[in-house]
Amino acid sequence: MLSYFNKKIMVKPMNQFDKTLPEAEQKTRIVGLQARLETNNVDGVLILQKADMFYYAGTTQQGWLYIPAQGEPVLMIFKDYQRAMEESGLAQVVSLVSPKDIPQTLGAYGHLMPRHLGLELDVLTVNLYLLFKKIFSGSTLMDISPQIRLQRAVKSDYEIDLMRKASHMADKVAAKVPDIIREGMTEIEFAGLLEAYARSLGHQGLIRMRMWDNDLFYGHIMAGPGAAVPSCFASPTGGRGVNPSIAQGPGFTTIKRNEPVMVDYVFVLNGYISDHTRIFSLGKLPGDLLSAHNAMLEIQEMVKQHATPGTVTGDIYDRMMSMAEAKGYKDNFMGAGERRIRFTGHGIGLELDEFPFIAQGQKLALENGMIMALEPKTVIPGKGVVGIENSLLVTDNGLESLTTFSDEITIL
Repeated sequence: MLSYFNKKIMVKPMNQFDKTLPEAEQKTRIVGLQARLETNNVDGVLILQKADMFYYAGTTQQGWLYIPAQGEPVLMIFKDYQRAMEESGLAQVVSLVSPKDIPQTLGAYGHLMPRHLGLELDVLTVNLYLLFKKIFSGSTLMDISPQIRLQRAVKSDYEIDLMRKASHMADKVAAKVPDIIREGMTEIEFAGLLEAYARSLGHQGLIRMRMWDNDLFYGHIMAGPGAAVPSCFASPTGGRGVNPSIAQGPGFTTIKRNEPVMVDYVFVLNGYISDHTRIFSLGKLPGDLLSAHNAMLEIQEMVKQHATPGTVTGDIYDRMMSMAEAKGYKDNFMGAGERRIRFTGHGIGLELDEFPFIAQGQKLALENGMIMALEPKTVIPGKGVVGIENSLLVTDNGLESLTTFSDEITIL
């Protein structure tokens, strides 16, 4: 069999920031998915979603990636073919105008039509599903997204290194806050200055999420009572934002003294995410907010010690909820009111909402190499939000924090 990775790069990368996925890393990912396909009796998978495309092909150019259970993948590109040739290490990259030509193209590369075809049905639109049902009329279409997400949940050493670097940059952004924040400036003014600094460090700007119709721009910076305003976003915090079409994040609230300022920002470097939250204040905070913050740090420390490989994610959630209740924060932990969110942490990687989820009823066990953002927070209407979030790596000895800026409230 020919190597997946013996293709000569026809054109040098366009600039110094273009990154090519290492050949060994790419091969390991494809072989890992092929093993899952065989176990689940799937003959091949057709990948369209950009994060999955990047994970397996090293490019996000528009097209279709076919990975058979056995044999070489075929990357079919609509736009832009030249860039896909430069960015991907796959051997078989072809220019293709229409998805209707996919069966013929696969046949030309020696692939029979799959009896069972895997698709990313968690993100595929109905129209696309119906199109591929017609194109692959002789195939049974199956949802392969759980297997892809489970594979992506466990990070390689290569990915862990990238996420360490992203976390280092997230710490630098937090350390920049004292140089920027001023009494009387609005949340959105503060956010713009901090975001400009993040961009200067290499933040890619775009934050990918898998959940349908959820958008996030850098994260949430919110001051005082405004941070406790709920929103549609799947998060314990919301904020009013700049207008109802956004309805989340920083807005025109003025930063005042002796109020918590929450900086819940995501840093994305070379595709990979670091997520952390820190609390700042211009002057000392009231005692009840300080106590609530310290309680969140104690909950985090409990999880860091007990969350080892094999620990069931739903059990971690239950322990966190029980501890929050015992400390008197049952009604304000992870939100306020009836619509409090039912998770306390989430996996991160190429997307902000990866496996595992530390959530009610989850049965997934932790594994070495998983990375998640753990975010115990207290939301107090009329006062604000305190708490913590760190990007944590699952190890045999518990959770290692990749973000290292002080967890304590920074009083300025």
